[in-house]
Amino acid sequence: MALENKLGLTSSADLAREEERISKKKALELFESGELDKLKAGTFSALKAIHKRLFDDIYDFAGKLRTVNPAKGYFPFAPFMYLKAALENIEKMPQSTFDGIVEKYVEMNIAHPFREGNGRSTRIWLDYIFKKELGMVVDWSKIDKEDYFLAMERSPVKDIEIKHLLKSALTNEIDSLEVFMKGIDHSYYYEGFWAFKTEEL
Repeated sequence: MALENKLGLTSSADLAREEERISKKKALELFESGELDKLKAGTFSALKAIHKRLFDDIYDFAGKLRTVNPAKGYFPFAPFMYLKAALENIEKMPQSTFDGIVEKYVEMNIAHPFREGNGRSTRIWLDYIFKKELGMVVDWSKIDKEDYFLAMERSPVKDIEIKHLLKSALTNEIDSLEVFMKGIDHSYYYEGFWAFKTEEL
């Protein structure tokens, strides 16, 4: 069963294909319009704007906090009742150093604020913080996807792996569209890895 969507699709496979196509198109528009550079790096309002831009043509919940409790094995996504408080704390986290930025990214991944599309939105959000604070971005093509998934899964307990992967892939090509689009590539970073069952509240 597919998530309820504006496209009227009932097949999860069909929805995944259209979601990938549309979100890539919207990411391109986000980059080329200069809209991204008007956002305040590291804020939840910036992440909301990114998510809404990518998914507004697909889901009614684009840019809106989830109202379900995610469950992916033992991965500790934040319960809905603590989500707003978690996001307020994340926004206050320092982001002037590489370590600080990655720690903020890890916490935002744990918060998992949206029903769908967290990975793509948050990678753009992360790169934007790196760009503004360090003059660098991540070249995601240099990171093995399985290594990334495993490192992210372990990051709430030990973030040294994800820090190593991201640091090794940093580049100063901050204005490269090709580098930017690697983070939104749904076929490379298969979002289904983070698929979760949900409990309606």
